[in-house]
Amino acid sequence: MRLSRFFGGGKPDEPDSNSAPDDESVTAEDEAPESDDLEEVPEGDLDVDLDLQWRARAADVIPGGASTGSKRADALYGEGTTFGPTHFTSASGCHITTPGGRTLIDCTMALGSVAIGYADEAITRGVLQAAASGHVSGLSHTSEIDVADRLCDVIPCAEQVRFMKSGAEAVAAAVRIARTYTGRSKVVGAGYFGWLDWSSGDAGVPAATQGEFSRVPFDDVSALELACERAREDLAAVAIEPVVERLPSREWLEAARRMCDAYGAVLIFDEIKTGFRLRPGGYQDYGQFEPDLATFGKAMANGFPISAVVGRAAIMEAATKTWISSTLAGEATALAAVSGVLDWHDRAEVCDSLWRNGEEMASAVRRAVAASGAESVTVGGVGPMWFIRFGAPEHESRFLEIALEHGVLFKRGAYNYASLAHDEETIIEIERAASTALVQLVEELGR
Repeated sequence: MRLSRFFGGGKPDEPDSNSAPDDESVTAEDEAPESDDLEEVPEGDLDVDLDLQWRARAADVIPGGASTGSKRADALYGEGTTFGPTHFTSASGCHITTPGGRTLIDCTMALGSVAIGYADEAITRGVLQAAASGHVSGLSHTSEIDVADRLCDVIPCAEQVRFMKSGAEAVAAAVRIARTYTGRSKVVGAGYFGWLDWSSGDAGVPAATQGEFSRVPFDDVSALELACERAREDLAAVAIEPVVERLPSREWLEAARRMCDAYGAVLIFDEIKTGFRLRPGGYQDYGQFEPDLATFGKAMANGFPISAVVGRAAIMEAATKTWISSTLAGEATALAAVSGVLDWHDRAEVCDSLWRNGEEMASAVRRAVAASGAESVTVGGVGPMWFIRFGAPEHESRFLEIALEHGVLFKRGAYNYASLAHDEETIIEIERAASTALVQLVEELGR
């Protein structure tokens, strides 16, 4: 699809350099209004100030302004920025509506947890039916077995399944299973595994806990081998994200397998981002390389809260020898969402469409970069999960601000994600917003 012909070499009107953008008139430092004053704007009207008032209220009652780190204002738009919405009131397809009445094309798709599209009718219907039937009790719901069976059919390494609620929880459970199975403690890892203590070097994590985990760079064979050799007979697991901004080399994966086999350790793939996106069974399905254990979440349930640890039965059995449990792990609404996603993959080549849509989204932005003459701006990643990089953080923030004004929410720093809802019309709008933002940014930098 060639879209650049629609945008030629025309330049947007120059902004008035003496006036601040409308959406900076209320900042997080302003007094937050009472909740009764924060009513949704009627359709057709816009109130950018109201979007910022919700940000201010959140800053008062939620540390950092959001319970999800990547949805904090600084994470969304850059440290110290005062523009842009931080909350939404509804979502459909690949569009979100803010309290101030703005409708935006969303390229973040809830940090990759939505691949079909927001509020998909079939998935929502299944979830509502599960809720109406009573979604949790003192017994396990039968759908826990049905969905586990179906996951074993589509994930290459899966012989058994345990459900959890978040990606971080699932990877921590996989590591606990590996440590129980091997009777060892050391873990070597490459990637991001969430916030829990076993892999975190952040404040509040005991030094002794940090000492049990060694982080190595993605796709660095020498670093991986050295870390495993240092752990030797105390090595419980090698945990890796198989895709970090690009596909891995076969040599790296084979080194991980070789190290685990040499020391009797467990190979874990964190497929939270890649599962039901690259392929239903994640990278192991796409790259034909099976780990011993793997974790899934995000797109597995199209945004509903559930994750899974899957793997070989002989290793998964160790879960019965330690304590891994979550009250709502098997509640039926999220399981219904997983079932709905599996139904989608049964009747359509969802991942092929995600690759195609994502490649077209990234190509549209690349054309915008080339046409604008912007320097130090690159587009990378793989089709279903791509990203934009800027040479300076302030340039990225300004790009995001202008793109928002033209109706598109891009992800700062990390991945933008494709969905089935990103059709040709929305990709045209994505290129239009990116082109306008980059041209205006180049002009501003040139003044």
